[in-house]
Amino acid sequence: MDGFLTVPDLHELHRHARAIFHHALTSVDPRPITKDAITNLKISSPIYSIAIGKAATSMALGLDDALGDKLSAGVSVSTSLHQSSRWQSFIGGHPLPNEASLAAARAAIALLDRANNEQATIIFLISGGGSAMIEWPISDDISLDDLRSANQTLVSCGASISEINSVRRAFSAVKGGGLARRASHARMFTLIVSDTNPGDEASVASGPTLNAPVDAPNAIDVVEHYHLETVLPDSIMKAVRAQHSPEPVTGSSQVLLDNQTAIDAAAQKARELGFECSTLDYIREQPIQEGCELLLKNIRDGCTISGGEFSCPVRGDGRGGRNLETALRCAISLNTSSHVVVLSAGTDGIDGNSIATGAIADETTLQRARNLNLEPTQYLARSDSYTFFEQLNDLIITGPTGTNVRDLRILLKSV
Repeated sequence: MDGFLTVPDLHELHRHARAIFHHALTSVDPRPITKDAITNLKISSPIYSIAIGKAATSMALGLDDALGDKLSAGVSVSTSLHQSSRWQSFIGGHPLPNEASLAAARAAIALLDRANNEQATIIFLISGGGSAMIEWPISDDISLDDLRSANQTLVSCGASISEINSVRRAFSAVKGGGLARRASHARMFTLIVSDTNPGDEASVASGPTLNAPVDAPNAIDVVEHYHLETVLPDSIMKAVRAQHSPEPVTGSSQVLLDNQTAIDAAAQKARELGFECSTLDYIREQPIQEGCELLLKNIRDGCTISGGEFSCPVRGDGRGGRNLETALRCAISLNTSSHVVVLSAGTDGIDGNSIATGAIADETTLQRARNLNLEPTQYLARSDSYTFFEQLNDLIITGPTGTNVRDLRILLKSV
């Protein structure tokens, strides 16, 4: 396909951007890689499993493929049910915990107690999104309403995922190794589909089987930095102020898939399509306005790829998330004589409170919007980027993907 971009065509660039994203999604399917990882583990019966997060069902299927009847029992909590007689399955809350999140925690704790008494093998399958899906408060004073309020405040205040998780660990009996501490006499393995930075696997689902990172910020410092003392429920603040260092947990862990896996696959596909490709590893989790400015400032001819998750405070009551807002901000700022396509989408299939996973924009987006009497800055001001792109038919909708390795931003520029 050498030279096909010498006469650039926006429709073709849109098609290629979507193809690159689709290929990246295919590369991070947890089922086959979980099967391979389980097959290579040296494990003995009885074997139990707890699967948590947006990739839990896919990972549980991979474990079933590898173990079959060797699995004694499991608990799965995800966005979909795992249909198997050996598994108790729950659809946990997301982005806020619900009654099923508490029920999943009760079932997991009961299974861990059983495995601990039997000195069994436990395989934890951990993926992003699990922080809300499974939860148990550290104190009886903390109600479900308190948990929901705290999580809503944390995810909308503009804090990074490491800051959010530091506070979550302070009021949870599950997070920061809480689950693993229930089964200190068992042999534990943790397999991870990561939605965090390299080396920060303890933040995936707030680390239910791993020690908190040694450089994690103090919960109270995060609360004070974002002025949340009078916003968080009193019971949550009491737990934050009383936080102490827990006993360390043991066991082995392995990252199966992460954002770099998706970035590498996207870059490979872009090159197969004839693009020169650059990756911007340093544009990862900036505040969204800064991140978008960096993207457009550093866009190269051909294909430019960035991953991670921008921090994106919610300012209004509209529908959308950080990927939809990234596409909208880039559309507002695009000023180029070249054809440029910006695709921003999450690998989990869901962006914020919308049914889309992201959107695609180009240098014509603003004019097409104004032809429909849409004022982009108004949609930005009320966090309603989903509605904006819906009217332009530029949404990316995949539905839940069964995986979760952060976001991809794919920029194509004609040469």
